[in-house]
Amino acid sequence: MTTPFPFTAVVGQDDLRLALLLNAVSPAVGGVLVRGEKGTAKSTAVRALSALLPAVAVVPGCRFSCDPAAPDPSCPDGPHEPGPGAHRPARMVELPVGASEDRLVGALDIERALAEGVKAFEPGLLADAHRGILYVDEVNLLHDHLVDLLLDAAAMGASYVEREGVSVRHAARFLLVGTMNPEEGELRPQLLDRFGLTVEVAASREPDQRVEVVRRRLAYDDDPASFAARWAGEEAAVRQRIVAARELLPQVRLGDGALRQIAATCAAFEVDGMRADIVMARTATALAAWAGRTDVLAEDVRQAALLALPHRRRRNPFDAPGLDEDKLDRTLEEFSGESPDDDPDPDPDGPGGGGGGPAPDAGPQGGGDTGARPEEGAGGEPQPSGAGAGEQPAARAAEPFRTKALSVPGIGEGAAGRRSRARTEHGRTTGARRPRGALTKLHLAATVQAAAPHQRARGRSGPGLVIRRDDLRQAAREGREGNLVLFVVDASGSMAARQRMSAVKGAVLSLLLDAYQRRDKVGLVTFRGSAADVALPPTSSVDAAAARLESLPTGGRTPLAAGLLKAHEVLRVERLRDPARRALVVVVTDGRATGGPEPVALAGRAARLFAAEQVASVVVDCESGPVRLGLAGQLATELGGTAVTLDELRADAIAGLVKDVQGTSRRAA
Repeated sequence: MTTPFPFTAVVGQDDLRLALLLNAVSPAVGGVLVRGEKGTAKSTAVRALSALLPAVAVVPGCRFSCDPAAPDPSCPDGPHEPGPGAHRPARMVELPVGASEDRLVGALDIERALAEGVKAFEPGLLADAHRGILYVDEVNLLHDHLVDLLLDAAAMGASYVEREGVSVRHAARFLLVGTMNPEEGELRPQLLDRFGLTVEVAASREPDQRVEVVRRRLAYDDDPASFAARWAGEEAAVRQRIVAARELLPQVRLGDGALRQIAATCAAFEVDGMRADIVMARTATALAAWAGRTDVLAEDVRQAALLALPHRRRRNPFDAPGLDEDKLDRTLEEFSGESPDDDPDPDPDGPGGGGGGPAPDAGPQGGGDTGARPEEGAGGEPQPSGAGAGEQPAARAAEPFRTKALSVPGIGEGAAGRRSRARTEHGRTTGARRPRGALTKLHLAATVQAAAPHQRARGRSGPGLVIRRDDLRQAAREGREGNLVLFVVDASGSMAARQRMSAVKGAVLSLLLDAYQRRDKVGLVTFRGSAADVALPPTSSVDAAAARLESLPTGGRTPLAAGLLKAHEVLRVERLRDPARRALVVVVTDGRATGGPEPVALAGRAARLFAAEQVASVVVDCESGPVRLGLAGQLATELGGTAVTLDELRADAIAGLVKDVQGTSRRAA
């Protein structure tokens, strides 16, 4: 068995270590989401936490970790007789991003259930994680159907497996811990809200601290057992402190003054619902217990807000996480005199971080500038640096608006999403087929129909069917897939009018928000001057695309052909990486083509490459003024797609656009 890296040997990352320890003290806090760049000890710290958790008392032989003091009456291995329990270490169960539904919730033997009426159930990861930790690395990449199952289990504290009238239920209460790199995409809001706390981590920029990180890692890699032994004393001390804090937790008093500060803070930052208030109250109580106190102080409330609120303030994926700490301090100070339970002698320098007492330093990394905006000049426009000759400064995007879905015609087999029709494991049943591998979704009628003609030959004598493996039929289902939405944006001088480019960016931003909600990948190609650039390779991070779009300058000639050829190359490479994901190309231009010999003819030849491959496409016509040349419409015809003006791009007009896209694609086919 591999020796884990000691929790106390992790250098820095005080917020991360504190958030994990608070959940160890009080699992009711609701888990931790760790966001940050790669290589910042996110997974190392989470995996090390399980060694610090107290042992768990379980019913001997129970596969579902029932508590002998209060066994689950509906446990599939029950009923359990009263008796002494056995102790085992707390588990940390890892959920792989590519896990199947059966691996997560467990599997029923459908063949035995139909033929013998026996509930033969093999527990899944939710059963293994009961009363322990469920860890999801790269949680933002988890498939939607697994997210739905996690949400159900987290909300009900139980897992249900339903298969054709056969039902199994078992308790599933666990500490949910997730790690993610925001550059790879954001979480669904429903799952994001289920994490009690969130922490932003980044590598230290201090040379001495980085040296210590490397020194400890090399020492661990050389001899893990010896390295762990050197930290055994610190590990034991933290373990004892967790036990002491758990014992003290029921005695901690959350006074009316602290409750008013919590409610005022959540109201001031306009968080949705009441879960934030409850999580803050539990976190502040755990902070007091961790510090060895029985009263919750203002500093506990402040630290709880810094951990529990940042991820609940995001209204869309383009909002930066974080809190305005000056606003937080003003709110806490305004309500500091409501009750004698608050700190009677606050620090004159302002509320400090750290959770009080001997707790680790817990000030938020990066300070209060996590939500900072770019520097603005006259007129409210961001001022980029290094603008070249003839280049216009970047225009701020107009307010995004709600759109209806653009969809790729036909039926695909791509990753689960919400845009286009696809054959999936989840969705409405459209037919039946023989199973490939393990049976996951039984088509009962087709199975009975396949088995019925053979009952006499198989010697059936009772009421039950005689089922063979060859009789089983898998349900064929149709759902929705996510697509690659590739934006090809004209940034030439003809687009440089500030109000016009602002409207263009607002339209693209609206479509990016729609792509986020529909679980698409997005890419961004821009063209101006004499060449085209891949501003953002295909990614699941639409906020990264929005950031690149916001800083996009304009100016120069219009190399339309170069932009289309660059987009075609991006699609070619992406097909090799992800052949099942279909693409939708959105070209944002006025249709002009300048620069080089025969630019219009060259752009037409480039466009016909997309038509030949039947790539779904839309041209957003940005031409304005009383005289219109209709060049964008001609480009759409060459692409085999359709054109729409900026005004027509709003929600009430896109319904017709979808029909046009699909109809044009069918005619091209």
